[in-house]
Amino acid sequence: MNVGASPVSLSEVIAALGGDLHGDAALTISRVGPLTEADATTLSFLSNPRYQAQLASTAAGCVIVAPAFAEAASARGAAIVTPDPYLYFARLTQWWAARVRPLPAARIHPSAVIDESAVIGEGVDIGPLAVIDAGAQIGAGARIGAHCVIERNAVVGAGTRLSARVTLGFDCKIGERCIVHSGVVIGADGFGFAPSGSKDSGTWVKIEQLGAVSIGNDVEIGANTCIDRGALADTVIGNGVKLDNLIQIGHNVRIGDHTAMAGCSAVAGSTTIGAHCTVGGAAMIIGHLNLVDGVHISMGTAITRSIGKPGVYSGVFPFDDNASWEKNAATLRQLHSLRDRIRALEKNNQS
Repeated sequence: MNVGASPVSLSEVIAALGGDLHGDAALTISRVGPLTEADATTLSFLSNPRYQAQLASTAAGCVIVAPAFAEAASARGAAIVTPDPYLYFARLTQWWAARVRPLPAARIHPSAVIDESAVIGEGVDIGPLAVIDAGAQIGAGARIGAHCVIERNAVVGAGTRLSARVTLGFDCKIGERCIVHSGVVIGADGFGFAPSGSKDSGTWVKIEQLGAVSIGNDVEIGANTCIDRGALADTVIGNGVKLDNLIQIGHNVRIGDHTAMAGCSAVAGSTTIGAHCTVGGAAMIIGHLNLVDGVHISMGTAITRSIGKPGVYSGVFPFDDNASWEKNAATLRQLHSLRDRIRALEKNNQS
Protein backbone atom coordinates (compact mmCIF):
# COMPACT_ATOMS: atom_id res chain seq x y z
CA MET A 1 0.00 0.00 0.00
CA ASN A 2 1.21 3.49 -0.79
CA VAL A 3 0.06 6.78 0.66
CA GLY A 4 0.56 10.32 -0.49
CA ALA A 5 2.26 13.11 1.38
CA SER A 6 -1.08 14.88 1.02
CA PRO A 7 -4.18 14.28 -1.13
CA VAL A 8 -4.20 15.73 -4.62
CA SER A 9 -7.08 16.65 -6.87
CA LEU A 10 -7.61 15.07 -10.25
CA SER A 11 -7.14 18.51 -11.78
CA GLU A 12 -3.56 18.50 -10.39
CA VAL A 13 -2.93 15.08 -11.92
CA ILE A 14 -4.21 16.23 -15.30
CA ALA A 15 -2.16 19.42 -15.12
CA ALA A 16 0.99 17.38 -14.49
CA LEU A 17 0.42 14.43 -16.83
CA GLY A 18 -2.32 15.34 -19.29
CA GLY A 19 -5.14 13.03 -20.34
CA ASP A 20 -8.86 13.52 -20.90
CA LEU A 21 -10.69 13.70 -17.57
CA HIS A 22 -14.26 12.38 -17.36
CA GLY A 23 -15.70 13.33 -13.99
CA ASP A 24 -15.17 15.70 -11.09
CA ALA A 25 -11.85 17.54 -11.35
CA ALA A 26 -12.05 18.43 -7.65
CA LEU A 27 -12.09 14.78 -6.53
CA THR A 28 -9.11 14.16 -4.27
CA ILE A 29 -6.79 11.14 -4.48
CA SER A 30 -4.55 9.92 -1.63
CA ARG A 31 -3.07 6.74 -3.12
CA VAL A 32 -2.32 4.85 -6.33
CA GLY A 33 -3.39 1.21 -6.27
CA PRO A 34 -4.80 -1.80 -8.14
CA LEU A 35 -8.46 -2.09 -9.06
CA THR A 36 -9.06 -4.99 -6.66
CA GLU A 37 -7.73 -3.16 -3.58
CA ALA A 38 -9.00 0.33 -4.33
CA ASP A 39 -11.17 2.64 -2.27
CA ALA A 40 -12.78 5.97 -3.05
CA THR A 41 -9.46 7.82 -2.66
CA THR A 42 -7.53 5.50 -5.01
CA LEU A 43 -6.38 6.26 -8.54
CA SER A 44 -6.15 2.95 -10.43
CA PHE A 45 -5.71 1.85 -14.03
CA LEU A 46 -6.89 -0.73 -16.56
CA SER A 47 -4.43 -1.60 -19.31
CA ASN A 48 -5.25 -5.25 -20.09
CA PRO A 49 -8.72 -5.91 -21.57
CA ARG A 50 -8.93 -9.28 -19.80
CA TYR A 51 -9.49 -7.42 -16.52
CA GLN A 52 -12.25 -5.15 -17.77
CA ALA A 53 -14.81 -6.98 -15.60
CA GLN A 54 -13.09 -5.44 -12.57
CA LEU A 55 -14.29 -2.01 -13.69
CA ALA A 56 -17.81 -2.84 -12.53
CA SER A 57 -16.76 -3.93 -9.04
CA THR A 58 -13.85 -1.63 -8.18
CA ALA A 59 -14.31 1.09 -5.60
CA ALA A 60 -11.56 3.25 -7.13
CA GLY A 61 -12.29 6.94 -7.14
CA CYS A 62 -10.78 7.25 -10.64
CA VAL A 63 -9.54 4.76 -13.23
CA ILE A 64 -7.07 5.36 -16.05
CA VAL A 65 -8.41 3.68 -19.22
CA ALA A 66 -8.05 3.55 -22.98
CA PRO A 67 -10.70 5.21 -25.16
CA ALA A 68 -12.40 1.83 -25.75
CA PHE A 69 -13.30 1.64 -22.04
CA ALA A 70 -14.09 5.30 -21.47
CA GLU A 71 -17.86 4.78 -21.38
CA ALA A 72 -17.72 1.81 -18.99
CA ALA A 73 -15.27 3.58 -16.68
CA SER A 74 -17.23 6.84 -16.67
CA ALA A 75 -20.45 4.99 -15.83
CA ARG A 76 -19.03 3.96 -12.44
CA GLY A 77 -17.10 7.14 -11.54
CA ALA A 78 -14.28 9.39 -12.67
CA ALA A 79 -11.94 8.30 -15.46
CA ILE A 80 -8.79 9.57 -17.13
CA VAL A 81 -8.83 8.54 -20.77
CA THR A 82 -5.49 8.15 -22.55
CA PRO A 83 -4.25 6.18 -25.57
CA ASP A 84 -1.79 4.11 -23.48
CA PRO A 85 -3.00 3.60 -19.88
CA TYR A 86 0.06 1.58 -18.84
CA LEU A 87 2.44 4.30 -20.02
CA TYR A 88 0.33 6.90 -18.26
CA PHE A 89 0.45 4.78 -15.10
CA ALA A 90 4.26 4.57 -15.34
CA ARG A 91 4.55 8.34 -15.55
CA LEU A 92 2.04 8.70 -12.73
CA THR A 93 4.20 6.53 -10.44
CA GLN A 94 7.23 8.72 -11.15
CA TRP A 95 5.26 11.88 -10.38
CA TRP A 96 3.78 10.30 -7.25
CA ALA A 97 7.13 9.03 -5.97
CA ALA A 98 8.64 12.50 -6.33
CA ARG A 99 5.85 13.79 -4.08
CA VAL A 100 5.96 11.11 -1.38
CA ARG A 101 9.69 10.31 -1.42
CA PRO A 102 11.54 13.52 -2.19
CA LEU A 103 15.31 13.15 -2.18
CA PRO A 104 16.99 14.63 0.89
CA ALA A 105 19.36 17.55 0.49
CA ALA A 106 22.76 16.58 -0.89
CA ARG A 107 25.58 16.18 1.59
CA ILE A 108 28.91 14.38 1.90
CA HIS A 109 28.88 12.16 4.97
CA PRO A 110 31.91 12.68 7.23
CA SER A 111 32.68 8.95 7.23
CA ALA A 112 33.07 8.82 3.42
CA VAL A 113 36.64 8.31 2.18
CA ILE A 114 37.38 10.53 -0.83
CA ASP A 115 40.79 10.66 -2.47
CA GLU A 116 42.07 14.21 -2.91
CA SER A 117 42.48 13.64 -6.66
CA ALA A 118 38.84 12.66 -7.16
CA VAL A 119 36.63 15.21 -8.95
CA ILE A 120 33.27 15.74 -7.23
CA GLY A 121 30.63 17.74 -9.11
CA GLU A 122 28.21 20.27 -7.72
CA GLY A 123 25.36 18.95 -5.59
CA VAL A 124 26.72 15.42 -5.24
CA ASP A 125 25.43 13.32 -2.33
CA ILE A 126 27.85 10.75 -0.84
CA GLY A 127 26.61 8.40 1.87
CA PRO A 128 28.23 6.88 4.95
CA LEU A 129 31.40 4.81 4.48
CA ALA A 130 31.46 5.25 0.71
CA VAL A 131 34.91 5.15 -0.91
CA ILE A 132 35.84 7.37 -3.86
CA ASP A 133 39.26 6.36 -5.18
CA ALA A 134 42.00 8.31 -6.93
CA GLY A 135 41.08 9.96 -10.22
CA ALA A 136 37.39 9.10 -9.97
CA GLN A 137 34.90 11.60 -11.38
CA ILE A 138 31.40 12.08 -9.98
CA GLY A 139 29.06 14.22 -12.10
CA ALA A 140 26.84 16.99 -10.80
CA GLY A 141 23.81 15.89 -8.82
CA ALA A 142 24.88 12.24 -8.61
CA ARG A 143 24.02 10.30 -5.46
CA ILE A 144 26.42 7.69 -4.10
CA GLY A 145 24.85 5.40 -1.50
CA ALA A 146 26.30 4.05 1.72
CA HIS A 147 29.23 1.62 1.39
CA CYS A 148 29.58 2.21 -2.37
CA VAL A 149 33.05 1.85 -3.84
CA ILE A 150 34.05 3.95 -6.84
CA GLU A 151 37.47 2.68 -7.85
CA ARG A 152 40.31 4.61 -9.45
CA ASN A 153 39.56 6.59 -12.61
CA ALA A 154 35.93 5.42 -12.67
CA VAL A 155 33.31 7.90 -13.91
CA VAL A 156 29.74 8.41 -12.67
CA GLY A 157 27.60 10.66 -14.88
CA ALA A 158 25.49 13.60 -13.76
CA GLY A 159 22.25 12.76 -11.98
CA THR A 160 23.05 9.05 -11.65
CA ARG A 161 21.96 7.30 -8.46
CA LEU A 162 23.86 4.40 -6.92
CA SER A 163 22.10 2.58 -4.08
CA ALA A 164 24.00 1.13 -1.13
CA ARG A 165 26.89 -1.29 -1.69
CA VAL A 166 27.40 -0.73 -5.42
CA THR A 167 30.91 -1.30 -6.77
CA LEU A 168 32.07 0.53 -9.89
CA GLY A 169 35.42 -0.93 -10.92
CA PHE A 170 38.53 0.95 -11.99
CA ASP A 171 38.35 2.74 -15.36
CA CYS A 172 34.64 1.87 -15.75
CA LYS A 173 32.12 4.51 -16.79
CA ILE A 174 28.40 4.91 -16.23
CA GLY A 175 26.45 7.68 -17.94
CA GLU A 176 23.91 10.25 -16.84
CA ARG A 177 20.56 9.73 -15.07
CA CYS A 178 21.19 6.03 -14.44
CA ILE A 179 19.75 4.07 -11.51
CA VAL A 180 21.86 1.27 -10.02
CA HIS A 181 20.37 -0.85 -7.24
CA SER A 182 22.10 -2.39 -4.24
CA GLY A 183 24.73 -5.06 -4.63
CA VAL A 184 25.53 -4.38 -8.29
CA VAL A 185 29.12 -5.05 -9.32
CA ILE A 186 30.31 -3.31 -12.48
CA GLY A 187 33.78 -4.16 -13.71
CA ALA A 188 34.68 -7.41 -11.98
CA ASP A 189 37.04 -9.61 -13.99
CA GLY A 190 35.51 -11.56 -16.83
CA PHE A 191 35.72 -15.35 -16.65
CA GLY A 192 38.83 -15.90 -18.75
CA PHE A 193 41.26 -18.78 -18.23
CA ALA A 194 43.57 -20.70 -20.56
CA PRO A 195 44.00 -24.45 -19.98
CA SER A 196 47.51 -25.67 -19.25
CA GLY A 197 48.24 -29.37 -19.53
CA SER A 198 45.81 -32.21 -20.18
CA LYS A 199 42.06 -31.89 -19.96
CA ASP A 200 41.74 -34.12 -16.90
CA SER A 201 44.85 -33.20 -14.92
CA GLY A 202 45.95 -29.74 -16.08
CA THR A 203 45.51 -26.32 -14.53
CA TRP A 204 43.97 -22.99 -15.50
CA VAL A 205 46.00 -19.86 -16.24
CA LYS A 206 44.22 -16.57 -15.64
CA ILE A 207 43.78 -14.17 -18.56
CA GLU A 208 44.05 -10.66 -17.17
CA GLN A 209 41.04 -8.56 -18.13
CA LEU A 210 42.48 -5.38 -19.65
CA GLY A 211 39.26 -3.72 -20.79
CA ALA A 212 36.62 -1.90 -18.75
CA VAL A 213 32.82 -1.37 -18.79
CA SER A 214 31.13 1.52 -20.58
CA ILE A 215 27.48 2.18 -19.72
CA GLY A 216 25.32 4.76 -21.50
CA ASN A 217 22.70 7.20 -20.24
CA ASP A 218 19.32 6.42 -18.66
CA VAL A 219 20.25 2.84 -17.82
CA GLU A 220 18.71 0.99 -14.86
CA ILE A 221 20.47 -2.02 -13.30
CA GLY A 222 18.71 -4.29 -10.80
CA ALA A 223 20.02 -5.54 -7.48
CA ASN A 224 22.96 -7.97 -7.42
CA THR A 225 23.50 -7.88 -11.16
CA CYS A 226 27.09 -8.32 -12.35
CA ILE A 227 28.61 -6.78 -15.48
CA ASP A 228 32.12 -8.03 -16.20
CA ARG A 229 34.89 -5.88 -17.65
CA GLY A 230 36.20 -6.70 -21.10
CA ALA A 231 39.23 -8.87 -21.72
CA LEU A 232 40.73 -6.40 -24.21
CA ALA A 233 38.02 -4.00 -25.42
CA ASP A 234 35.23 -2.74 -23.14
CA THR A 235 31.96 -4.39 -22.26
CA VAL A 236 29.34 -1.91 -23.58
CA ILE A 237 25.78 -1.27 -22.35
CA GLY A 238 23.84 1.15 -24.57
CA ASN A 239 21.55 4.05 -23.71
CA GLY A 240 18.22 3.26 -22.05
CA VAL A 241 19.01 -0.40 -21.33
CA LYS A 242 17.03 -1.93 -18.45
CA LEU A 243 18.51 -4.88 -16.54
CA ASP A 244 16.57 -6.72 -13.86
CA ASN A 245 17.95 -8.26 -10.66
CA LEU A 246 20.49 -11.10 -10.64
CA ILE A 247 21.64 -10.83 -14.25
CA GLN A 248 25.09 -11.89 -15.43
CA ILE A 249 26.68 -10.00 -18.32
CA GLY A 250 29.95 -11.57 -19.47
CA HIS A 251 33.09 -9.85 -20.69
CA ASN A 252 33.03 -7.98 -24.01
CA VAL A 253 29.26 -8.30 -24.34
CA ARG A 254 27.61 -5.41 -26.20
CA ILE A 255 23.95 -4.59 -25.56
CA GLY A 256 22.17 -2.15 -27.86
CA ASP A 257 20.06 0.84 -26.89
CA HIS A 258 16.76 0.31 -25.07
CA THR A 259 17.07 -3.45 -24.71
CA ALA A 260 15.48 -4.94 -21.56
CA MET A 261 16.43 -8.15 -19.76
CA ALA A 262 14.44 -9.90 -17.00
CA GLY A 263 15.82 -11.47 -13.83
CA CYS A 264 18.30 -14.36 -13.72
CA SER A 265 19.07 -14.17 -17.44
CA ALA A 266 22.69 -14.46 -18.50
CA VAL A 267 24.82 -13.53 -21.49
CA ALA A 268 28.17 -15.21 -22.08
CA GLY A 269 31.24 -13.37 -23.31
CA SER A 270 31.65 -11.54 -26.62
CA THR A 271 27.99 -11.75 -27.62
CA THR A 272 26.34 -8.72 -29.24
CA ILE A 273 22.64 -8.03 -28.63
CA GLY A 274 20.94 -5.42 -30.78
CA ALA A 275 18.72 -2.48 -29.88
CA HIS A 276 15.12 -2.77 -28.69
CA CYS A 277 15.45 -6.46 -27.79
CA THR A 278 13.86 -8.20 -24.81
CA VAL A 279 15.17 -11.21 -22.90
CA GLY A 280 12.84 -13.17 -20.63
CA GLY A 281 13.66 -14.38 -17.14
CA ALA A 282 16.25 -17.17 -16.80
CA ALA A 283 17.03 -17.09 -20.53
CA MET A 284 20.57 -17.98 -21.52
CA ILE A 285 22.62 -16.67 -24.43
CA ILE A 286 25.92 -18.38 -25.12
CA GLY A 287 29.06 -16.54 -26.16
CA HIS A 288 30.27 -15.12 -29.47
CA LEU A 289 26.79 -14.72 -30.98
CA ASN A 290 25.11 -11.82 -32.76
CA LEU A 291 21.44 -10.95 -32.23
CA VAL A 292 19.98 -8.28 -34.51
CA ASP A 293 17.72 -5.45 -33.40
CA GLY A 294 14.19 -6.37 -32.40
CA VAL A 295 14.82 -9.91 -31.15
CA HIS A 296 12.54 -11.05 -28.30
CA ILE A 297 13.57 -14.12 -26.31
CA SER A 298 11.03 -15.99 -24.18
CA MET A 299 11.71 -16.92 -20.57
CA GLY A 300 13.92 -19.96 -19.99
CA THR A 301 15.07 -20.10 -23.61
CA ALA A 302 18.63 -21.13 -24.45
CA ILE A 303 20.03 -19.24 -27.44
CA THR A 304 22.84 -21.29 -28.97
CA ARG A 305 23.21 -19.68 -32.39
CA SER A 306 23.17 -16.16 -33.84
CA ILE A 307 19.82 -14.62 -34.79
CA GLY A 308 19.71 -12.56 -37.97
CA LYS A 309 15.98 -11.87 -38.17
CA PRO A 310 13.79 -9.88 -35.74
CA GLY A 311 11.04 -11.82 -34.00
CA VAL A 312 10.12 -13.91 -30.98
CA TYR A 313 12.23 -16.96 -30.16
CA SER A 314 11.41 -19.71 -27.65
CA GLY A 315 12.50 -23.19 -26.73
CA VAL A 316 13.96 -25.50 -24.11
CA PHE A 317 15.67 -28.75 -25.08
CA PRO A 318 16.57 -31.43 -22.50
CA PHE A 319 20.27 -32.01 -21.94
CA ASP A 320 21.96 -35.28 -22.89
CA ASP A 321 25.45 -36.47 -23.67
CA ASN A 322 26.70 -34.13 -26.37
CA ALA A 323 26.78 -36.62 -29.27
CA SER A 324 23.20 -37.72 -28.63
CA TRP A 325 22.04 -34.14 -28.07
CA GLU A 326 23.44 -33.01 -31.42
CA LYS A 327 21.70 -35.88 -33.25
CA ASN A 328 18.39 -35.19 -31.51
CA ALA A 329 18.64 -31.47 -32.12
CA ALA A 330 19.29 -32.06 -35.82
CA THR A 331 16.29 -34.38 -35.99
CA LEU A 332 14.07 -31.94 -34.14
CA ARG A 333 14.74 -29.27 -36.74
CA GLN A 334 13.34 -31.60 -39.41
CA LEU A 335 10.07 -32.42 -37.64
CA HIS A 336 8.03 -29.91 -39.61
CA SER A 337 9.13 -31.29 -42.99
CA LEU A 338 8.78 -34.87 -41.72
CA ARG A 339 5.21 -34.14 -40.65
CA ASP A 340 4.38 -32.80 -44.12
CA ARG A 341 5.90 -35.89 -45.75
CA ILE A 342 3.89 -38.21 -43.50
CA ARG A 343 0.68 -36.35 -44.30
CA ALA A 344 1.42 -36.64 -48.02
CA LEU A 345 2.05 -40.40 -47.66
CA GLU A 346 -1.17 -40.87 -45.71
CA LYS A 347 -3.10 -38.94 -48.32
CA ASN A 348 -1.63 -41.10 -51.11
CA ASN A 349 -2.48 -44.30 -49.23
CA GLN A 350 -6.07 -43.17 -48.69
CA SER A 351 -6.48 -42.45 -52.39
